Amino acid sequence: MAFNSALFDGMVIFVEVVNSGSFTQAAHNSGHSTSYISKEVGKLEERLAVRLLHRTTRTLRLTPEGELYFQQCQQLMEDAQMAENALTGQQDKPKGKLRVSCPVGFALSRLRPIISKFTDRYPDIILELDLNDRKIDIVAEGFDLAIRASHQLEDSSLISRRFLRSEGIVIASPDYLKKHGSPAHPNDLTNHKTISYSYVKQGLVWDFIDKDNQHFTVPIQSQLITNNSFMEVSLCVEGEGITRIPRFHLRNELETGQLVELFADYPKIIIDVFMVYPSRKNMSGKVRCFLDFITEHLGDK
Repeated sequence: MAFNSALFDGMVIFVEVVNSGSFTQAAHNSGHSTSYISKEVGKLEERLAVRLLHRTTRTLRLTPEGELYFQQCQQLMEDAQMAENALTGQQDKPKGKLRVSCPVGFALSRLRPIISKFTDRYPDIILELDLNDRKIDIVAEGFDLAIRASHQLEDSSLISRRFLRSEGIVIASPDYLKKHGSPAHPNDLTNHKTISYSYVKQGLVWDFIDKDNQHFTVPIQSQLITNNSFMEVSLCVEGEGITRIPRFHLRNELETGQLVELFADYPKIIIDVFMVYPSRKNMSGKVRCFLDFITEHLGDK
């Protein structure tokens, strides 16, 4: 890497402006004048050749490029503070904003009941949960961590920690089965209404394992396709079709009889749930405590 003596110039001031919400407050917090703060941010934008902030007389808003730069700068500052604390022997309490991406269904069924325990244990962490079923780019979009479920994670430069093992099950409502009949074999699904999840690769071909432990596939025709697992379960409960979903997305629909599991005597397709985060030698305290907390409360016993 080429030497760059100006690499960190303006970074601390820029982060303080964003966290403070205004140039005036940042000037007050840092002991500088407002004009100095404004000039430092201006020089930073000129050096980067990109606008970081939209400014008006009343509001201050990050540009998309500014949002990405801010998340990375804030992490660098936290890492630097951790390094200094390690040298001085100070105990570093986990603090700051923790941005986590999580599938909607998993967040509602599994995360929501334990969130208060996390916030009580770590009052200095601001937990920002982004509920989205799409596969986000953790680094480019400024996330600290993402929860992902997959039969097999794709190779990447990210670090992953598996904390939960589940299984894919085929489900339908009693009303649907009464009206359309119950399939006796997975191949019968080709003649049934099905609901598919759009973020699954080859979502219109379902994998199964037969009783001799041999893999086979069944092509299905879905009239309903959704990118949200919560909607997928709701549509199934309403009798709109048969769907296949990881068991962890369900709450008590099977126990209450709202849904019925089909092909229960067939071997299950295993689905693992991971916490995925950027590869950093010095992991921040807020990320480490979230990893440990989720493993403690939701991990396989």
